[in-house]
Amino acid sequence: MRAVGIIGTGQSAFTKSRSDVNYPELVREGAELALADAGVTMADVGAVVFPLAPDALIGVGNGERWCVEALGAQGKPFMRVNTGGATGLTAVVAGYVHVASGLFDVVLVAGADRVSESRSAQSVLNKMWDVAYERPFPLNTITMLALAAQRYNAKYGADERDLARVTVKNRRHAALNPHAHLRTPITEDEVLATRMISWPLKLADLCPSSTGAGAVVLASEEFARRSGRPVAWIRGAGQSSETFWMGDRVGPAALGDHADADALGEAMARSYRRAGLTKPREQLDVAELYAPFSSVELHAIEAAGLCPKGESFRRMADGEFALGAGGPVVNPSGGTLCTNPIAVTGLVRAAEVALQVTGRAGARQVPGASVGVATAIGGDHQFYASMVLANHLEEIA
Repeated sequence: MRAVGIIGTGQSAFTKSRSDVNYPELVREGAELALADAGVTMADVGAVVFPLAPDALIGVGNGERWCVEALGAQGKPFMRVNTGGATGLTAVVAGYVHVASGLFDVVLVAGADRVSESRSAQSVLNKMWDVAYERPFPLNTITMLALAAQRYNAKYGADERDLARVTVKNRRHAALNPHAHLRTPITEDEVLATRMISWPLKLADLCPSSTGAGAVVLASEEFARRSGRPVAWIRGAGQSSETFWMGDRVGPAALGDHADADALGEAMARSYRRAGLTKPREQLDVAELYAPFSSVELHAIEAAGLCPKGESFRRMADGEFALGAGGPVVNPSGGTLCTNPIAVTGLVRAAEVALQVTGRAGARQVPGASVGVATAIGGDHQFYASMVLANHLEEIA
C-alpha cells in the first residue's frame, strides 16, 4: 500500500441553521475550502467519497444525487458512505483506501449536514430501534447513553460533577475554535443547573444539532510531496462494530461491559498496530475523540489507552487532557460535544488532527503536536472508526 496524507482541510462555521445556502451549496462550500487549502482543483481529483448519514436529517431522499454537479464531480467515481455518526471518518477511511490501493492519486472527501431541517433530529434517530423489543422501552439516542453513563458511574464511582467537568473543558477549548457551534464558556455549577434530560445527563452534557460542511483532500505520497503543502500522513486506520441489541451488551455473555467502550478500543487498537504505536499515552500529543455527550468522553479516553479504565474522570478532575496541562490533549477543538453536524462530525475529527500535527490549528494548537488520533462512533454506539495521523513517515517514537 502507498503512503497517503491529508494535504487540505475545509470547515464552514458550524451553527444551528443556514438560510443563505441550500444543501448542495453548503457541501460545495466545504469542498472549495479544502481544495483551496490543498492547492488543487477538481481537475486533479480522481474520485469523490461523500459522507451522508440518515437522509431525513437533510429533508431530501438520497441527497448524494443532488450534489454531484455542485462538487463538479460529473464523470468521476462517486461513493456514498453511511455509518451513522461514524460516517464522516468512515468516509475518510474509504478515501484513504482508494489512494493507498493505487487507484487514484487524489481523492476528495466532502459532505455537509443540516440537522435542523429535520425539525426533530431525535424523532428521526429514534426510528433506529427494534420495534418489538427496544423502541417501547423507550430507547433513544439520549436514554441509550444515559444507561451507559449510569453504568459507568456505578462501576467506577463517578458522578454528575465529573460529567460537568468534561463540558467545562470542551467549552473552554471551543471558545478558541472559530468553527465551533457552542463557544460560550461554562462553569461546573452552570452545567449542573441545566435541566435534566435523562438521568444523569443534563442539557449541557449533550451536543447541539449543528449545520455545516467539512472536507479533506487525500493524496498519494508522490503527489503530496510534489504539492509542497504541509502533510498529515495517515499512519493507521481501524474500524470495528458492535451488536445492535442493547440487551446483549450486559451480562456474562456480553462483548464488553456497557460502562466501557471495548468495541471502540478494538478499532483504536487496529489503527495503533498499523501505525506502530505501542504506548498511546506517551506517543500521542492530541486526540479528537467522538463524544456527543460528556459521559462518552470518559470511556473514550480510556478506550484510547490514555489512562486505565475508571481513571479518566479522576485525572480530568486533576486538570489532565486540557490545553496547557501537559500530556495528550483531548478535543482541543471543543469536540463533538460543542459541534455535531452528524454526517461530517467524524470527518471534522480527522481534519482537526491534521491541522494539529501540521501546526495550523491557530489558538487551539497543541504546542509541538506531531502525532494524533481521531475517532468516530455511529448508530446505537454500534459502528466505530479510528485513524492515526502524524507529520512524518518515520517510526513513531
